[in-house]
Amino acid sequence: MRPSFHPRLINAPVEDPGLFIPFLFQKRAFLFDLGDLSSLSSRDLLKISHVFVTHAHMDHFIGFDRLLRLFLGRSKTLNLFGPKGFLRHVKGKLSGYSWDLVKNYENPLVLKVTEVTEAHLVTREFACRDGFLPGKPRSRPFSETLLEEPPLTVSTSIFDHSIPCLGFSMKERFHVNVKKDAVRAMGLDIGPWLREFKESLFASKEPSTFLTIQRGQKTLRIRLGDLADQIAMITPGQKITYITDIGFSLLNEAKAVTLAMDSDHLFIEASFLEKEKCIAFQKHHLTASQAGTIAGKARVKQFTLFHFSPRYTEEIHDFEKEAKKAYQDSLASRTRIPQD
Repeated sequence: MRPSFHPRLINAPVEDPGLFIPFLFQKRAFLFDLGDLSSLSSRDLLKISHVFVTHAHMDHFIGFDRLLRLFLGRSKTLNLFGPKGFLRHVKGKLSGYSWDLVKNYENPLVLKVTEVTEAHLVTREFACRDGFLPGKPRSRPFSETLLEEPPLTVSTSIFDHSIPCLGFSMKERFHVNVKKDAVRAMGLDIGPWLREFKESLFASKEPSTFLTIQRGQKTLRIRLGDLADQIAMITPGQKITYITDIGFSLLNEAKAVTLAMDSDHLFIEASFLEKEKCIAFQKHHLTASQAGTIAGKARVKQFTLFHFSPRYTEEIHDFEKEAKKAYQDSLASRTRIPQD
């Protein structure tokens, strides 16, 4: 299976958190957290359509200004999601600048900002042409699903970090791998029509639906079902989960396990080693052992630790060792047969 996206952490484990997810063969990407973005090129940043912010501590939100500056003067809608108070934080960022020259921009930039609380999802638009004054709020009842598109969903859970902090999970419905040799055997070219083909599958259109495809000077009409049988290999989609700054408690652990359950890849913070779990508890962070335990209970296939405390620059290998042991112990405890 060839994945549709390749997530990667944007900084070293002791630096600002952030997960960049570009989509294969698309000029599109998602970003989880807005810390220091200097490692990402302008080309990468301009692909971003959605940003999911866990909370507004500086190391998770300071990159907002760079993103805004790069997008100014472009025709684009940027979707941002964040926890309780997020609308106020974005408004504060925007009100820190003078916008008297935005009337000179021909291309409109719109920030579509959604604040996630336990009761509601509240969305307001901040349009460049209006000097980024907040638009009328639109509210709907809370839903774990923040984004739902035919090929994927992004869901959330609200954790405690002394302030509300969001975790995110991105799930692909299924993956369509196009067999290029089979396409060419049908006398067809690899082209834009393949996107329509995939979108038709994600939209669950009837197999009897006809697609119109150009072959040289001829226009062909081919049934969707016949095309899928000949050129597509359909496999389960990826699930990527991102959890950071949640603190350890039974409730946070239960929520994290539920959110990350059966993930292909879990990105999870581990700010401290287990020997300093008291400090981790006071600062509302996880230890490597706690992160590994969550990964094991959630049966994730792979996990990556990040957001280490800078005090551990010489002990990074200890994080992996500690988390791996906790992960394996947790998996073993799930399969152990109770003794009478």
